[in-house]
Amino acid sequence: MAGDASRHIRLRINTPAGEPAIGPGKADLLEQIARTGSISAAARALGMSFRRAWTLVQIMNSAFRDPVVVCDTGGVRGGGARLTANGRRILADYRAAEQAALQAALPHIRRIRRRMTRD
Repeated sequence: MAGDASRHIRLRINTPAGEPAIGPGKADLLEQIARTGSISAAARALGMSFRRAWTLVQIMNSAFRDPVVVCDTGGVRGGGARLTANGRRILADYRAAEQAALQAALPHIRRIRRRMTRD
């Protein structure tokens, strides 16, 4: 049940100015960058264009006081990207907030689902 419900909980955190700082897609992107060490590989893993992934990284880096992702330029092995300590903390806090929101919402989701038609 929790797995089904989590698809219906979409937590987004905005900046004080109301701009989206992090949400489910950006968190997934951060996880993939941490896993692959590359924005382009992360984008491929998520089925998005490199341009879109790069834009999302720029948005996140602008939204937070300290950057969440840093990029290493070319070279023999072609550069790469990695989460900063700030990025790792933000991602961990975001995932914890998602879990807390889901746990708080589950009783309500279950009551709503009991009122749904059966397929």
